Amino acid sequence: MARLSILIATLIALGLAAPSYADDVMAGGLKISAPWARATPKGASVGGGYLTITNTGTKADRLLGGSTAVASSVEVHRMSMDNGVMKMRPVTGGLEIKPGETVKLDPNGYHLMIVGLKQPLKEGDHVKVTLDFTNAGKVDVDFAVAGIGAMQGGAMQGGAGGMPGMKMK
Repeated sequence: MARLSILIATLIALGLAAPSYADDVMAGGLKISAPWARATPKGASVGGGYLTITNTGTKADRLLGGSTAVASSVEVHRMSMDNGVMKMRPVTGGLEIKPGETVKLDPNGYHLMIVGLKQPLKEGDHVKVTLDFTNAGKVDVDFAVAGIGAMQGGAMQGGAGGMPGMKMK
């Protein structure tokens, strides 16, 4: 009986200690899920934000960028390889999300750059970001902050990566 109590207590403690995604947000035909950001070292001027956007509507939408109280601006960027050199560039005109499409913003592709940080992003904190879409307008999203080197946030952190059946852009 004592072993069972210890096992249950351990499982509860692990569940409470595991980082989790913030809640999904619906805006028009868009479902915004799994928003997270990486913690930043003291003195960093930029941070990264990641999420998944599914367009369940009948009309394309476009993520233009956003704003947050913890930084000067939020921009859409893309990481890519060019002749063996990794490049990061702002996405001119925003990121299109077509009807029926799911777009995942992650550390290795499209992502949000949180520019001009006024304070470090700390693991375990939450950051409110207002995303700006062409059709859905301004949408408030709560980003859970994962560790500095995290490649995924929340329950997915440290996992195999990606979600089965998800179409990546």
